[in-house]
Amino acid sequence: MASAAQYDLILAGGGLANGLIAWRLHTLRPDLRILLLEASERIGGNHTWSFHDGDLTPEQHAWIAPVVARRWPRYDVVFPDYARTLGSGYASVTSDAFARVIGAALGPSLRTGVRIEALSPTTVTLAGGEVLHARAVIDGRGVRASDRLALGYQTFLGQEVRLAAPHGLTAPIIMDASVEQQGGYRFVYTLPFDAHTLLIEDTHYVDTGAWEPERLRANIAEYARARGWQIMEVLREEHGSLPIVLAGDFDAYWRELDGQPCAGLRAGLFHSTTGYSLPHAVRLAERIASFSEFSAPRLFAAIRDEAQQEWRAQRFFRLLNRMLFLAGSPDKRWRVMGRFYRLSPRLIAHFYAGRLRLRDKARILSGKPPVPLVAAFAAARKTHPRQIRNSE
Repeated sequence: MASAAQYDLILAGGGLANGLIAWRLHTLRPDLRILLLEASERIGGNHTWSFHDGDLTPEQHAWIAPVVARRWPRYDVVFPDYARTLGSGYASVTSDAFARVIGAALGPSLRTGVRIEALSPTTVTLAGGEVLHARAVIDGRGVRASDRLALGYQTFLGQEVRLAAPHGLTAPIIMDASVEQQGGYRFVYTLPFDAHTLLIEDTHYVDTGAWEPERLRANIAEYARARGWQIMEVLREEHGSLPIVLAGDFDAYWRELDGQPCAGLRAGLFHSTTGYSLPHAVRLAERIASFSEFSAPRLFAAIRDEAQQEWRAQRFFRLLNRMLFLAGSPDKRWRVMGRFYRLSPRLIAHFYAGRLRLRDKARILSGKPPVPLVAAFAAARKTHPRQIRNSE
C-alpha cells in the first residue's frame, strides 16, 4: 500500500447489507475506524425489506429490532382457486427507519452525497480525485452483471398510499395471485401499516429485467378499485428488479471479482427464489463483526465462503426456479406457487428460511407436477448458464 490506511474498513454503497455491517461493527467494535459511503443523500434508498419470524434467531431479532417498522403475527396468500392464512410472524424494515437509526448511530462514520469513481480491495477514489485508503473495502453497490449467471427477474413497483377509509386488513397479503397474470407469474403484495395506510406492490416474475412502470401503476390503481379502496394520496413509490437465479458457474463468477470483497446482492447473498435478502445480510454482518482484524484477502475469502455455503444450500431452489421459468406457460407459472402454498406451514417456513430438509424437498416434488412432466425434466437438467442461453 502506497500510504498508511486511513480506515480499517470502508463500505462502498449504503444499502441493506453494508448498512447492517457498519451498524453491527459500530455497536460491537467502536474502536474500529470504519466509513460507510453513499451516493444519495441518505442510506437505504427507497425500499421495504421484509422477513419471516423463522428466518432469524431470537438474538438476531433482538439486535435488528430498532430498524423494524412493523410486525404482524400472521399473513395471507390468495390464489385463483383458494386462499389461506398462515400463523407465522412477518415483519418489515423500511428505508426511513433504516436511515434514521443507522445514520444516527454512525455519525461521522457515514458520508452521503459522495460519488465513487473507482475502487479496489484497499482504496476508493471519489469524484474529484480524493483517494481513501483502508485495510479492506467492501463493495455493496447492488447486482453485478455477469454472463456466469442465468437469471429470471422479479420486477415490482410499490406505492405506499393513504386511503379515504379504513382498509380492513389485519395482516399482510404477501401474495395475491388471483389477478390477471399478464405474461408471467404476477401477484400483488400488500402491507397494512396502519388503518388507512398500505403498501400495495405489483410484482411480476418475468424473463427480462425490462418493465413498464405505467402499466404497474395502472395495475395498482385497478387493484385498489377492485378492493373498494379509494386512494387519497400516494405517499411514496418504490420499484426494483431482483435477480432470480436459474443456474450459474459459482467459481467463475468469483474469479471475475478478482479479490474484491463484496456484500449483498453483489455477493449473491439472497434467497434464489423469493429474492429476500435481509436474513443473509444479518448473518454476514454478524460474521464480519466477529473478526479480530481486517484485511482485504481475509474478508474476500470469508465472504466467498459464506456465498459458497449459500450457493450449495440453494441448489434445490435453483431447480424450482428453472421449473417455474422454463417448464410451462408464463401465464401458468402461478400454479407452481399455488401448489406449494397448500403444503404444511412448517415446510413453508423452512422454504423461506432456506433450510429445506430432505423430506421437505421430497414432499415438494411428490405428486403430479404443476408443469408438463417432460418440460420439467428438461428444465431440471439445465444446470449451466450456457445450456439455458442455448435453449432460448
